Amino acid sequence: MEASVDEFMKYRSPLVSRYASKEMAYNFSDRKKFTTWRKLWIFLAKAEKDLGLPITDAQLVEMEAHAEDIDFARAAEEERKLRHDVMAHVHTFAHCCPTAAPIIHLGATSCYVGDNTDLIMLRDGFDILLPKLACVIDRLANFAEKYADLPTLGFTHYQPAQLTTVGKRASLWLQDLVMDMRNLQRARDDLRFRGVKGTTGTQASFLQLFQGDHDKVEELDKMVTEMAGFKKSYLVTGQTYSRKVDIDSLSVLASLGATVHKICTDIRLLANQKEIEEPFEKEQIGSSAMPYKRNPMRAERCCSLARHLVALVFDALQTASVQWLERTLDDSANRCAIVGCAQGHVCSLEK
Repeated sequence: MEASVDEFMKYRSPLVSRYASKEMAYNFSDRKKFTTWRKLWIFLAKAEKDLGLPITDAQLVEMEAHAEDIDFARAAEEERKLRHDVMAHVHTFAHCCPTAAPIIHLGATSCYVGDNTDLIMLRDGFDILLPKLACVIDRLANFAEKYADLPTLGFTHYQPAQLTTVGKRASLWLQDLVMDMRNLQRARDDLRFRGVKGTTGTQASFLQLFQGDHDKVEELDKMVTEMAGFKKSYLVTGQTYSRKVDIDSLSVLASLGATVHKICTDIRLLANQKEIEEPFEKEQIGSSAMPYKRNPMRAERCCSLARHLVALVFDALQTASVQWLERTLDDSANRCAIVGCAQGHVCSLEK
């Protein structure tokens, strides 16, 4: 889809426009985010109805019919008036679902949609990333096997040392990537759903809705968690899920970034020795297209992205350290920048 003229009248992040894959760019897009909010409201309403609250089939049908019918202009106008993103989208959804309006977001707090959507995006981001990393590992394994016996000069301290083989050197890169694959899969599998926890994590609003029936409140949490595709929710939360979850996710992504930086730095060093060159395209121009040299521009780009990715972990650590009591809102703007940004950085390395 071509960008509209308006797109070029405002800042666009090159991390998305130049580097991110289409799948990852969509995964952290407004379209994905706000349709997920609506799906979560539908999951909540369905579970509340099944557990006995007075919600009708007609209301659910109406919500499902408009799950992806988002008037972004109206939502932006509502947010300007209300200064609240979630309530702006509640009102926007209610406008096209007048019958269901009274039961949209029933008993929930903003983090019901905000945090649960972040966790869904993280999970789906890992699901985009893991097969791509598996493909890199497979190709590098084939390369290592092909050149297992080809001798080359080894270096320590970047000084000439004993002989090694091209395949042996590649196996060092391969081993690190396999460790990253394990860590990424573990982080993905460890993700849980925030679930249906209420304003301070006590589920008080839902206990009130179900007239103190704790078993129904527990079942509500379980039902919505399963509808969202998770096996478990976090046992306890404040208003938000623990920001240490973000640290766990970012740490393994940054670790992969460190691996990529090491591999691509090696490639840059070997390019100087004329041992290895990047692919060269027919119409490539600029300083990398001189007859006497081939700049390792892809490896340089990977190092650049990886370095920025590694730096994001510090922001996540700061955020987790200053979550006052049940939550504070000073994590809002920077989390918008870092949670999706990290996944996008890694996925962009494929290009």
